[in-house]
Amino acid sequence: MNGAWPGGPCPQCGDDMPARLVHCRTCRALLNNELSEDSVEVPMFSPLPEIAVIAAVSPKGHYVLCPGCKEELRIHTKYRGLKVQCKHCSQPFTYNAAVEVKAFYTPCPHCGSELRAGSKYMGHKVVCKHCSGHIQLMSEG
Repeated sequence: MNGAWPGGPCPQCGDDMPARLVHCRTCRALLNNELSEDSVEVPMFSPLPEIAVIAAVSPKGHYVLCPGCKEELRIHTKYRGLKVQCKHCSQPFTYNAAVEVKAFYTPCPHCGSELRAGSKYMGHKVVCKHCSGHIQLMSEG
């Protein structure tokens, strides 16, 4: 006779098991009579790491250098393309692509804390320094 399990109640726990099993699904008893415990390698259970949730965020605003006095200014993106004035030297300038952007700011989508990131990180995946949430820094669309 072939040693494959024909199906039926497990000889150890009595639970009904389908045919062609090596071990009982309930008590892990060996069901195939052609095998011995040391001939069957049961792999160790290794849980898979959780896949991190990566939230995409765009800048809420930028830290730019005033073209006149070179002081750093924090400007919301809603002013993009408009004429603004430096709070340090009062020089007016247009907040556009010609203005030197040092960094941007945005709230963390995981914890809500405000993040400041250098422009060099735009397009990269980073971790929030407050909550370790994974974030994809997206450029403005």
